Amino acid sequence: MNSLLVLVIGAAVVISLALAAANFFKVKQASPGTESMQQIASAIKDGANAFMSLQYRAIALIAIIILAIMTTVVSWQAGIAFIFGGCMSAIAGWIGMHTATLANVRVSNMARESKSLGKTLQLALMGGSVMGLAVAGFALLGLAAVYIVFGYWLGQLSPGELVLHDNWLGIPGIRDIPFTMTVSGYALGCSLIDMFNRVGGGIYTKAADMGADLVGKTEIGIPEDDPRNPATIADNVGDNVGDVAGLGSDLLESFVGALVSAVILAAYLFFTHNGRVDQEISHSTLLKLVNYPLVVAAAGLLSCSLGIVFMRFKRISDHPHKEMNLMTWASAILTLGVSGIASIYVFRNVTDAEFKILGFVINGFSPWGCAVLGVASGIYIGHLAERYTSYDYPATKRVSELSREGPALTITQGMAAGMKSVLAPVFVLAVAIIGSHALAGLYGVAMAAIGMLSFVAVTVSVDTYGPIADNAGGLSEMAKLDHKVREITDSLDAVGNTPAAIGKGFAIGSAALAALSLFASYVYAQAGEAAKLPDFNLVLNMINTLTLAGAAVGAALPYLFSGILIEAVAAAARKMVQEVRRQFADNPDIITGKSLPNYRECIEISSAGALHEMKLPALIAVLAPIVCGLLFGPEFVGGLLIGTTLSSVVLALFTANAGGAWDNGKKYIENGHFGGRGSEAHKAAVVGDTVGDPLKDTVGPSLDILIKIMAVISLIMVSIFGKYNLYGWLMGQ
Repeated sequence: MNSLLVLVIGAAVVISLALAAANFFKVKQASPGTESMQQIASAIKDGANAFMSLQYRAIALIAIIILAIMTTVVSWQAGIAFIFGGCMSAIAGWIGMHTATLANVRVSNMARESKSLGKTLQLALMGGSVMGLAVAGFALLGLAAVYIVFGYWLGQLSPGELVLHDNWLGIPGIRDIPFTMTVSGYALGCSLIDMFNRVGGGIYTKAADMGADLVGKTEIGIPEDDPRNPATIADNVGDNVGDVAGLGSDLLESFVGALVSAVILAAYLFFTHNGRVDQEISHSTLLKLVNYPLVVAAAGLLSCSLGIVFMRFKRISDHPHKEMNLMTWASAILTLGVSGIASIYVFRNVTDAEFKILGFVINGFSPWGCAVLGVASGIYIGHLAERYTSYDYPATKRVSELSREGPALTITQGMAAGMKSVLAPVFVLAVAIIGSHALAGLYGVAMAAIGMLSFVAVTVSVDTYGPIADNAGGLSEMAKLDHKVREITDSLDAVGNTPAAIGKGFAIGSAALAALSLFASYVYAQAGEAAKLPDFNLVLNMINTLTLAGAAVGAALPYLFSGILIEAVAAAARKMVQEVRRQFADNPDIITGKSLPNYRECIEISSAGALHEMKLPALIAVLAPIVCGLLFGPEFVGGLLIGTTLSSVVLALFTANAGGAWDNGKKYIENGHFGGRGSEAHKAAVVGDTVGDPLKDTVGPSLDILIKIMAVISLIMVSIFGKYNLYGWLMGQ
């Protein structure tokens, strides 16, 4: 890569992280409010820090085991890249969570002192922007470090280094492509942290949320976030570990997965065409294909930084939805403009013959056109999510209306809304896949995924703002602040639910596109040297018995994975419910307000439950492709990946949108409709929201991680189980 592009990427990383630091100190300098507010905020912060410390210690042990395995059977480069990825994701998650626990009380106090929705919104967005900038900045920094450490950035990667060769330990039959294995290791490191942060944080937050709602709001009839509820501090801690650290790790992993899928696919395109008569791609063109995803990411990061700076100094109105849309749209449009210019520059010397081989129909503009398709489809998928989860639209209002007839119809209508919401976004994804493939082949599909997440810094900023506003509302309630303060924070919180649903749509949409690219690379890797033959076709034979059987198992796997997650939440929530009931029964003075409940006990229940229950889902994601590959071989795993991807996309959309409809349906009633707070409709809506909690905040976000972890591990391990598998041995193959 030439010095100008190196400078652009370096500048994007430095500027984004410097802006994140500046916004962090801006938030920290704001007044934290009264002594009572600071005490409550300190309890939330201490609980979040304690859980994250326990979780990261558990992750470190697992990471050491994976590092040893990868170094032994894959390559030492992949092992180092794996650690890079894990560190970048862990650092970003920790920074975001730490900032959120500082911002919540300051946002609450800003509402108390200023009585201004606009000023409060601006501070909450600045708090969220620290996470957004850290996610994109550290993701790009880590991937750039992998390029630099292994010499790829400066073009030192020779054509021979992409040719299949013996594993560095010389183990017979185990072969790899160093570059693809190295960047796959980086993606796997990000995925590991994401899996634990999302699953562990999701179990934690939903156990606390359900425990607080089922006893406090439904049985006792006290308001949400009432300080008399023993689970209320744990609930607020859960917002930070699940909806901040978990969400940030989720979109960081999606961002990295999209980047890596394009890089790996470019390497395989070069490998399969290198040496063919009239079909060869030059080494310089390979480097352009490998570097271009980082250029687009840098363009997006610079654009998002400008958008966030604009919001920092702009006079903010009292219309939160309008302001967040302005920042998102401005960043997206600027990203497309800058990346379009970069596309012309990067591909300026590629020959027409090479463009034709790669499947580019508009020369250097084709990858950029695919990124545009990705942005457009991502925004439209987000709009579709909003139509089914926002109470500004009929679907969610219908959930609220039927709550007057009891919880059974609340749940039934929410399920119907979630199921009906699936087809349209899947159709949009299908159009994006077909369109991007028509423009630039499989490389174009990967670029569509990158386009969808190119302005991830703003997406995460807006998403993180929601939990900060939610925590600020809880603090306002617990500190018994003026009702006007709670009205401001509730207004911000209600708007924050929609960006969260949109963010989930972006994550699952980009996961589907990235998984398709990784799957194509998997088929190339499975074929090995045969992929270089002129008559090779990138086709998976679905009539093959092993492939079809694998697809059937893969389609069922997300349901097993989801069922285990829901059971995990239920088990932890049950203990929480029992503890809250016990405290109310043993100490009647809690209800009268004469004594405080034991918050720490509830925090410890959520922490222990999350740490214990998250292990099995994580093991399933990691071991499923390995075990299936060693038993039945690569054809079975190919089917497994197809089945899991298709099933996960549909199930994730359903769970996210159904849960969002139940959540906002409850909020619509709390805003004074259909009887308002305390009515029978409200009680039914609380039950519906409780059912939807593990679906939208635990199951839905975890399924896109399942897709990408399985795809990356399959790609890394295909050389092993392609040679050694039980079925092949029994059949004498």
